[in-house]
Amino acid sequence: MFSILRYLFCLFVVIACVFVLVRLFLYRTALIYVLKRWLHWIEDRVHVHQCFRVPELNENFQENQLYRKVYTYLNSLATIEDSDFTNLFSGKKSNEIVLCLDDDQTVHDEFLRARVSWTNEVVRGSDQIRRRTFVLRIKKKDKRRILRPYLQHIHMVLDEIEQRRREVKLYMNTQSDDQRNGRWRSFPFTHPSTLDTIAMDLDLKHKVKSDLESFLKSKQYYHRLGRVWKRSYLLYGPSGTGKSSFIAAMANFLSYDVYDVDLWRVSDDSDLKMLLLQTKNKSVIVIEDLDRFMVEKSTALSFSGVLNFMDGIVNSCCGDERVMVFTMNSKDQIDPAILRPGRIDVHIYFPLCDFNSFKSLANSYLGLRDHKLFPQVEEVFQGGAKLSAAEIGEIMIANRTSPSRALKSVITAALQTNGDSRVAGKYGRRSWESSSPRLSADDSGESSGCKESLVPVKEIRKLYGLLKLKSSNTIGPSDHESQLILR
Repeated sequence: MFSILRYLFCLFVVIACVFVLVRLFLYRTALIYVLKRWLHWIEDRVHVHQCFRVPELNENFQENQLYRKVYTYLNSLATIEDSDFTNLFSGKKSNEIVLCLDDDQTVHDEFLRARVSWTNEVVRGSDQIRRRTFVLRIKKKDKRRILRPYLQHIHMVLDEIEQRRREVKLYMNTQSDDQRNGRWRSFPFTHPSTLDTIAMDLDLKHKVKSDLESFLKSKQYYHRLGRVWKRSYLLYGPSGTGKSSFIAAMANFLSYDVYDVDLWRVSDDSDLKMLLLQTKNKSVIVIEDLDRFMVEKSTALSFSGVLNFMDGIVNSCCGDERVMVFTMNSKDQIDPAILRPGRIDVHIYFPLCDFNSFKSLANSYLGLRDHKLFPQVEEVFQGGAKLSAAEIGEIMIANRTSPSRALKSVITAALQTNGDSRVAGKYGRRSWESSSPRLSADDSGESSGCKESLVPVKEIRKLYGLLKLKSSNTIGPSDHESQLILR
């Protein structure tokens, strides 16, 4: 009997210990949180603090801009979730949740290994109007070391937040004689293109992204050199290779407004200068098809006017943080004065698609990383196929419900560009004929319904000779010219 009681007692002790351990495990976060609060309470009693108030209204009862900046900064802190009470609001986007500090609540922050606290105080004045004030509490021993850098840090973080939240706009210039609402008309910029969705060599894409990120952080560096904080890009290559989409991706990456300058609507050099002066900071200024304009221009805009637009004295007086982008089909016929370093910092070549670009497009448009037809597609591109990203994209959009049909259509379109009848036989007569009705019957006049009809040997030799001629020609820049040239 005694042994049974002892066994039950031991069992009870074991269960109690397990229960206590489980309770401690489940509440360990709360225990640690309470312990930290006790330690911070003791620390606050040991050190001497000084308080700084940031009222919502200034002495003229106007909104204090610093209060608004501190409000935005505090609501962006991750530690706001540790406050006893935090308000949740829906943001501008349907799935966005915004956290806001409640009245008389405190949020903590750390800067340069110093701990500070902000309290959202609400008081009623003699007129019974509620007035809010943020109270910054900082240790006196840290005040001289961190106060000014900390306030500068708030301004920098706020600029980054506002840059991410700002609505990007597209500006287009009007005719010089139509200035009823100013020379620029704005529209919301909603282009979905991003640097991640652009079909481009990965190494080249990383270089471009790194160059843009470096530019964003180079304000002090440019000013120390006495140079205007701007960057100029030249995008050149055949039509349909993605230059315009790349510009949109740059604007979305930078969150900059886009100013699309139509030179055909510019009356003269003075008019172009006025357009530039009316642009704002944080903008991408775009001139497309500059090579065509320089050849066909019918306005009074001069060559020197274009050069001054690119790097003249007016360019240096219209603000900072600008990216200028010029596009061309080819730069072979362009005056070297336009392309010199200082006017153009970065040259990026956009070639017709190769197999690597095709795979990137197939992944984006069709969700394909591999397919049984990929080897045939690769062989067609190695045979000299000349298709732009726009052409391939349209084919894939039209056949997005059937990846196999999309790839066969790409093969057919590619074969039409190089005339390789030898490769056509590998993929079936039907695929060749579906988009090439002129070859649905041979030269002898047989009906297109005859599936066994063959292309005459003479035509095969002619097409083969044409293929050899095309494959011997180079496409795009020479082997010694890089796709990305940083000046």
